[in-house]
Amino acid sequence: MTSQPILTLRRTQGETDMAACLAIRHQVFVREQCVDEDLERDGLDDRCVHYLAVDGQTPVGTARVMPLEGRYKIQRMAVLSERRGTGVGAALMEFIMDDLAEAAAASGRHFFLSSQVHAMAFYEKLGFVACSDEFMDAGIAHRDMRAPARIRA
Repeated sequence: MTSQPILTLRRTQGETDMAACLAIRHQVFVREQCVDEDLERDGLDDRCVHYLAVDGQTPVGTARVMPLEGRYKIQRMAVLSERRGTGVGAALMEFIMDDLAEAAAASGRHFFLSSQVHAMAFYEKLGFVACSDEFMDAGIAHRDMRAPARIRA
C-alpha cells in the first residue's frame, strides 16, 4: 500500500516558497484566465502575508492577505487546475482564517475578498456573504464578500 502525500499548509518561508506562489498565480491567472501579467504582478506582494499549500513536495495552491485597517483582504487565491475540487482551496482558506484569527490584531477585523462570480459558492461555504454589486476586474466578473474574523479564546 502506498501512502498518500500529505497536504502541508503554511505561511511562506523564504524565496523558494515565494517563487512557488508566483508560479501558481502565473499558471492560474495569466495562462488560464488570460489576466494581463502587469495586473497580476501589481507590486503589492511585499505588503502582504503569503500562504502556500504543498502536496507532498509539490506546491498546489496559494493566497496572499493584505492587512488593512478593520479587515484582512484575502487576494490571489489560486489552486492548480488538477487539484481543484479536492479540498485544497477550502483547507487553505480555513488555515488562513485560523492563522490570522490567532493574532491579537484580529480583534474587530473581518475577512474581505473580491470573488470571481463563478467562485462565490465556494466562499459562501466558508462563511462569506456578498457585500457589493457585480463589477469587472481584469475582464472577469467579481463581487466583494466578507466574513467575520473568528477570534479564538
